[in-house]
Amino acid sequence: MKGYMYILKCANGKYYTGSTKNLDRRLAQHQAGEGANFTRRYRPVELVYYEEFERIDEAFCREKQVQGWSRKKKEALINGEYGKLPELSRNYTQYGKPPSASSGSGGR
Repeated sequence: MKGYMYILKCANGKYYTGSTKNLDRRLAQHQAGEGANFTRRYRPVELVYYEEFERIDEAFCREKQVQGWSRKKKEALINGEYGKLPELSRNYTQYGKPPSASSGSGGR
């Protein structure tokens, strides 16, 4: 059975990421206040992005991946700026602090 990973923009400007077997029905549930507690509080919601998968478990895995992304990375995905995704994936643990975040003169 097909599945969908989707991103909603809520009335407070925040993003909600979910997955479902029936996108139209799930969107109607969110709009009616029958969806997640978060979207219930911040209606109306707007569908800003979705991906279709052959199986719901694939959509669920993608949902969990995207949920962990920063707002900037989600916005790059929503806007189709796929080339920005690798750079926005970098974190301090892997790459250290960016140059703009360092302090001092750089000398010893």
